[in-house]
Amino acid sequence: MNLKSIKLAALLAAGGLVALSGSMFREHRFFQEPTVAGPGVTEVKKLSDFSPVIAGSVNDCNVYILDSGVPGGTAFIIGGTHPEEPASNLSAQMFVENAVVEQGRVIVVTRANTSASQITRNGEAYPRFYTVQTPWGEKKWRMGDRCTNALDSWPDPEVYVHYPSGQNLAYMDIRNLNRTWPGRPDGLVTERTNFAMMEMIRNEDVDVVLDYHEAELEYPVENTIVAHEKAQAVAAMTSMMLTSSVFPVPIGMEFSPTALHGLSHREIGDHSQAMSLLAEVAEPMLDRIRGITDEELLMSGRDRFVMKAGEHKLLYAPIDESGWPIDIRVGRHVTTFMTILDVFNQVDPSKAIVVSGIPSYQEMVDNGLGIYFKDPSSVPSDRVFID
Repeated sequence: MNLKSIKLAALLAAGGLVALSGSMFREHRFFQEPTVAGPGVTEVKKLSDFSPVIAGSVNDCNVYILDSGVPGGTAFIIGGTHPEEPASNLSAQMFVENAVVEQGRVIVVTRANTSASQITRNGEAYPRFYTVQTPWGEKKWRMGDRCTNALDSWPDPEVYVHYPSGQNLAYMDIRNLNRTWPGRPDGLVTERTNFAMMEMIRNEDVDVVLDYHEAELEYPVENTIVAHEKAQAVAAMTSMMLTSSVFPVPIGMEFSPTALHGLSHREIGDHSQAMSLLAEVAEPMLDRIRGITDEELLMSGRDRFVMKAGEHKLLYAPIDESGWPIDIRVGRHVTTFMTILDVFNQVDPSKAIVVSGIPSYQEMVDNGLGIYFKDPSSVPSDRVFID
């Protein structure tokens, strides 16, 4: 074979690989995730209905409203802030598909940063999708990144100057939905997303906000509730109740730092009437010392390298052969919100928010998550929404 033939073969091989990878990227970016509006969903709006600054953008997400019609308070669940943390959006979707609100209202966003769910982290070899087995088949979601897709937010600054504090943050944090609160109406898409959600929180008179997250076991803010000053009493009692009688691994409570800006637990409480909280749970796939980065690790939370780090006391959460499976992670998040409501209702009965239809922590651990997700093909088309 002469040199020209070798070059041609190499060019064709490279072209084939580019075409294959391009088709895989496209499949991931445009994959549609159906969400079934459960029996408690009374209305589905777009985020742009609350602020036009996000209209026409990829982050004009669905806003699910569960209104009892009975006077009470309003809670807001934020899922999908960081789409590389699947327990976040799965927990939010559990409420959309199962919850019935008997007093007050619950507002849910399952994909707060849709753009970040359409790309995975560069160089990390993340799986493109993850699945949950259900009685009716396999339910599939996009795996995402921590930050907004650069295709939707460009260019990054040399240094991100947070608004309105003026604090200097890392350049990529202008695409991190949990560094750009409270947002601004004329910023890049991530800042506009935060601004639109803040407008909704203020105008809908939201009382309680819970932002769902996951964290690597090497990270000290782990298996905990981070609370604004307004929410400290509620968070402390929630932590004690869950640790004493529900969760085998304790859930802590931490104060939101006043000097670090852009985070939901700080800025929502500072810039609205709502008490703001953030819940963290362990996700071993985010650890830098992990092994093979695949769907098995993502969903089972089992990794021998992370376990070895634990043996050397390098982690802030325990891990053994059972790992941190998605059922436990979602179960902790869902139960944390339900307990927050129980405590909040005792603190201010005039703004009670009463929710039913949600399985207990032990039921989710014993049964798995699959039985709680509805089959989109079995319900009327007007009850299915694409996230």
